[in-house]
Amino acid sequence: MRVGFIGLGTMGASMATNLAKAGNELVVHDKRREAAEPFLSNRAIWADSPKTLAEQVDVVFLSLPGPPEVHAVATGADGLIEGLQPGGAVFDLSTNSPTTVRALHAVFAEQGFEFLDAPVSGGPAGAQSGKLALWVGGEKALFDKYKAQLDAMGDQALYIGAIGAGSVAKLVHNCAGYAVQTALGEVFTMGVKAGVDPLDLWEAVRQGVLGRRRTFDGLISQFLPGKYDPPAFALRLAHKDVSLATALGREMGVPMRIANLTLEEMTEALNRGWGGSDSRSSMKLQLERSGVEIAVNPDRLKAALERDPPI
Repeated sequence: MRVGFIGLGTMGASMATNLAKAGNELVVHDKRREAAEPFLSNRAIWADSPKTLAEQVDVVFLSLPGPPEVHAVATGADGLIEGLQPGGAVFDLSTNSPTTVRALHAVFAEQGFEFLDAPVSGGPAGAQSGKLALWVGGEKALFDKYKAQLDAMGDQALYIGAIGAGSVAKLVHNCAGYAVQTALGEVFTMGVKAGVDPLDLWEAVRQGVLGRRRTFDGLISQFLPGKYDPPAFALRLAHKDVSLATALGREMGVPMRIANLTLEEMTEALNRGWGGSDSRSSMKLQLERSGVEIAVNPDRLKAALERDPPI
């Protein structure tokens, strides 16, 4: 298939390379022509603008820094929307705003075109090796039609739902990662200042239950089904653990903003009478504040776990 690719930076260059390796003919564009030279020397076709690129292909993939760049390439002067062929599709691989991709989807739909969000996760190493997750939002038929191209770039191309769903998933994933990163920095400084060698500490905790489990698998048993009784580990006991940790932080003179906020959440949950429920029952406070109810059907959850069992 002749495929258009715009944005040949660290991530985009590797994804475009994998598309070419899978037998797709590439038409490429980047604001820096020199970024395209390795592709042009390997029979790729250069396009002077997003418009001229769109005129030559059925599907376009974008890998750009963010919403302003995607807007400019999609609907700016000599943008994709001016050159797409009838039924043409654009997959935005960038980390983008759900509001932006939904607005672009609507504009493209008015012209008879498709715009899908397909953000990726795996970093530069994953882009190079092809071990990438791609989370696609938009028309399911278009996901199916171009599944071979998506699979050429990543080993976990998943259809998530309507337009914007992929971007929502990416933001949930990335924000969670940086929040966890901040919490880890907090507790590790406490542990090191309390006298434990950093490497010894890391080797120890990565063998604990949290270290051995994938991050989001902690949501399986209570949060997703919305069942906090009977407890796997009681809230009152977890509250004690976090109380001891924050006390150690105060003793060592280590600021622990996130841990102390966590303790406040758990204390409020205790005051709700949830001490005998599971330790994750404090998460119900955030559900209340957000006006959100989560109670995944057990059969759906079982099917998801069968497709990808916990480690």
